Order: sequence, then C-alpha cells, then structure tokens
Amino acid sequence: MALSYKARRRWSLFVLLVGFPLYIVVAWGVLSRLDLWQLPVAVEFVIYVFFGVAWILPLKPIFKGVGQADPDAGE
Repeated sequence: MALSYKARRRWSLFVLLVGFPLYIVVAWGVLSRLDLWQLPVAVEFVIYVFFGVAWILPLKPIFKGVGQADPDAGE
C-alpha cells in the first residue's frame, strides 16, 4: 500500500529529525572501530561515500514528491 502525501511528509520529517542523526551516530561508531589510519586514502573515501549515500537508498520513496504541492488537495 502506498503512503499518502501527508504520511510521507510526516515520515520524512521523522527520518530527518530522528533517524538521520541516529544513523550518523551509528556510522560514526562503525567507522571509529575501523583502523582508518592504515587504509589508503582512496579506500577511506569510498567508505565515507558509501555511508553518505546508503541511508537514502531505502528511504527514497518516502522523500519522493514531498517538496511538491499536495496532489490530493483540491484546487
């Protein structure tokens, strides 16, 4: 079942205010456990890019169209 426009807006706000900071803390914890000083700079860069992009891939349907006008609202 597809989410309504209002539900997508609420979930996107929740993800940005609660989920994203939580994801940053988890990613930071994982990366701090790795010994990045011994990795080449290119590998370290790829790891940071992966963690920077990975959070949005499963959440893309929630954010899609949220900045648009409500399609269900009457004109």
